[in-house]
Formats: sequence, structure tokens, C-alpha cells
Amino acid sequence: MRIIKTIITLSCLSLLVACGGPATDATVPVAQPAGATSVDIGDHVVHFSAQSTDQLPPEVAQAYNFVRSKNRAMLTVSVLEEGTNNAANAEVTVKTVNLTGQLKNVNMRTITEGESIYYIGETPIANREILIFDISVTPEGIDTTTDIRFKRQFFTN
Repeated sequence: MRIIKTIITLSCLSLLVACGGPATDATVPVAQPAGATSVDIGDHVVHFSAQSTDQLPPEVAQAYNFVRSKNRAMLTVSVLEEGTNNAANAEVTVKTVNLTGQLKNVNMRTITEGESIYYIGETPIANREILIFDISVTPEGIDTTTDIRFKRQFFTN
């Protein structure tokens, strides 16, 4: 959980620092609601997020062998037991495409940190690229695979 908390905290701080506010005569677009970041799949809850790797602190990127770059996206998935919020082992696979149908390779790897388990992968991204993540999750001891789809747009400039 520590890595996810660090990532979320840094993401929020980056947004706060980047917001200087619009000019008084600027047209401000209406914000779109954020997409889901978790899905209840019965006995488990799957949490997921995607962000550019340049948002990772250098020591975290080095510890987990990530290249910090605004041109690389990192997908993080965790599976928790519903009710207890204990980390659960699972088989997690990902298929990712952009809006033109180009397949983006995301090799997932398992990171265990104390009692926490994360499934993390990365892929190259282009400015304004929208990626569609299709995540298949099969928690240990469960015979059913659940498919989750979400999309995110990345800005690299």
C-alpha cells in the first residue's frame, strides 16, 4: 500500500503545483467525471490506476526498475479481499490498445511489499494518446475470471 499511497500523494501534489489558475477572461471547460478506479468482483475488490512514470519519485522508480519518463505509462492493479482488505494473490493479465487499435505491450509483474501485493506493468505512450486497458483477474482459489475495461488519456508535453 505504501507505493500506491506515495503515487497518489505525488499525483495530487503535481496537480496542485501545476494549477496556476486561468486568466480572468479564460474559458474554462467543464470537468468530466473521473472514471472508476476499483471494481467489486464478488469476494474481492480490484483497484487499478494508470499514470506516466515521470510522476514516480526517483527512489521508487529505481527500487522497482522503472524508467521515469513522461513517455511511459505505468499500470498498477491490486486485488483485495472484500471485507478484510487483505491483499490477495491473483492471476492478472492485461491487453492494451490505443484508439487506432494498435496493441500496446504491457507485461505485468508481481511486487510484494510486506503484506501488500501489486501487479504492475508499463508501456510507451504518446502525447494525447488514449489507452484502453482490458484487465483479466482471477483471484487465487476462484474459478471465475473477471474482465475489467477502463481508458485513460495521457499528456506528455
